Amino acid sequence: MSVRHERGSREGAIARAQGYFDEGRYLAALRRLVAVRSESQMPDSVDELRRYCADALAPEFEGMGFESVILENPRPNRGPVLLASRIEDPALPTVLIYGHGDVVRGLPGKWRAGLDPWQVVVEGDRWYGRGTVDNKGQHLIAIQALRALIEERGFLGFNAKVFVETGEEAGSPGLRDLLRRDAALVSADAFIGLDGPRQTTFMPDLKLGARGGVAFDLVVKLREHAAHSGHWGGVLADPGFILAHALSSIVTRSGRILVDGWLPASVPSSVREACNNLVLEEVPGTPVPDPGWGEPGMSVTERIFAWTSVIVLAAITGHPDAPTNAVQPEARARLQVRHTVDVRGDDIIPALRRHLDTQGFPEVQIVPVMERDMFSASRTDPDHPWVRAVAASMQRTSGQAPNIIPNSSGSNPSDIFQEELGVPVMWIPNSYAGCNQHGPDEHALAPLLREGLGLMAGIWWDIGDRHLHGANRK
Repeated sequence: MSVRHERGSREGAIARAQGYFDEGRYLAALRRLVAVRSESQMPDSVDELRRYCADALAPEFEGMGFESVILENPRPNRGPVLLASRIEDPALPTVLIYGHGDVVRGLPGKWRAGLDPWQVVVEGDRWYGRGTVDNKGQHLIAIQALRALIEERGFLGFNAKVFVETGEEAGSPGLRDLLRRDAALVSADAFIGLDGPRQTTFMPDLKLGARGGVAFDLVVKLREHAAHSGHWGGVLADPGFILAHALSSIVTRSGRILVDGWLPASVPSSVREACNNLVLEEVPGTPVPDPGWGEPGMSVTERIFAWTSVIVLAAITGHPDAPTNAVQPEARARLQVRHTVDVRGDDIIPALRRHLDTQGFPEVQIVPVMERDMFSASRTDPDHPWVRAVAASMQRTSGQAPNIIPNSSGSNPSDIFQEELGVPVMWIPNSYAGCNQHGPDEHALAPLLREGLGLMAGIWWDIGDRHLHGANRK
């Protein structure tokens, strides 16, 4: 291993990164990225997804000593991955830095007057545009913070691989197969992704995985055709009522789950401690938890991050838009279960089948939904050495300990990277709950973007510093 002489300072790297923001370099780059209509949920989007990788993002690495390559998706007609690597020494630790360049549908015409999903519009601290937070603005933070470190120190002090996929909003199709095919190219010691909203606007977050998601339809089909309600009402079984009773056997009136096998047998003490130490912020315009709903005896944070939830996404019987006087032949409801790693996703539907049979609902069918590749549950131990090191760096920069969240309440591809690469997974979000991601008027908060540049510059400096000062890197 070659010996390299350090120059500059940690404070200098942070100042450089935030200087990019103050000088407008970050905003100019973000405008170029947002202008690419990389909507992975739209048909025939592959050309735009490729253009994002090759023409919009790859130039951000110029002059940084990175080698960029486009990795083709193993699945046909799916977006590629941009992998930009800087290998300073094979003996150094390697960090895989994740982002996604695809966005949800832009929904032009539904944004308020004066806004365009494909242009960054600055209004005070709010920067509007599709992808400003989900996720173009966030992985741009990581890249420009790497540049600041290289310019300040002259090198990283670790190996960096920036991995930007273009299918996350469609469920990351082909991602697992790509990681297996290109295992040598993407191998790493740790994973750091930038995505999602923070719990507060006044303190940073460190998220360690995600809940899994399983969706399915409950179907009660009793006959082929509807029958006149006057002649047959009261003598023909009504699928709507049967389905309603089946649903009520799953969740109590107060929201407690009754299905044996859907709930964690226990919550690890490190996870419970992390949940109870979380600081939340009420953001105007966002929902407020309903008191008394959900698992009794658990805090709001435990119910969100350490427990199972189930919701009814939609339900129908008959023709709600034009009701007819008839006993309907069928009723249907779509449910979604979110679960932690303490419950196997593969066990959700079998457990429900046993429950419905035991409760006397053999006629209720369970039809799995395959609209998209749902992510599995994942979690890195809050006590993992990499977690402790990154959290300490964030505290050193911000002056306060970050919220350490055992797993995101939503879904992300953490499980795929954990399982295929065997690495600890950490997420550092730089948005907030009111950002309108996935809807019209998506926007970033400028102070959080600037803060994120400083946080990431500090993290990159400290990871390299661990090598320079002989600390245990694993």
